[in-house]
Amino acid sequence: MEPHYYNVDVNWNKDRKGVMCSPELIRDANTCIEVATPPEFPKGMPGIWSPEHLFTASVSSCLMTTFLAIAENSKLEFSTFSCKSKGTLERVEGKFVMSEILLEPSVTIRDEKDREKTERILQKSEAACLISNSIKSKITMVPTILVN
Repeated sequence: MEPHYYNVDVNWNKDRKGVMCSPELIRDANTCIEVATPPEFPKGMPGIWSPEHLFTASVSSCLMTTFLAIAENSKLEFSTFSCKSKGTLERVEGKFVMSEILLEPSVTIRDEKDREKTERILQKSEAACLISNSIKSKITMVPTILVN
């Protein structure tokens, strides 16, 4: 496979805030994201996506998209997928690092007989996630499988 490229442009507005867009996506208010320093830091801003949120979101959304592909290829019947995630930022050896991402995916399946298959697909999805495989953070997954 040839390399793929994903372009992102960030432009500072004022204070500790800017706007992030991608030239590959339609540029309008719905595809650009306002980004800022998180409120835990000096002059940080609450209520705006931060790099720390986006880092955590990239791992979580990668798990979802990988799960969707593997579940489809495995012909898994499920009715819902959601994932709560929590990124841990801490100082290690004098530097701030995102040390761990906790993923809590929840999948609702139609039949109890698919529980083990779903567990395997979730584990494969976490192992195959290209974002998780590209970072140094510890990834912990605690799945929940419901039957409906």
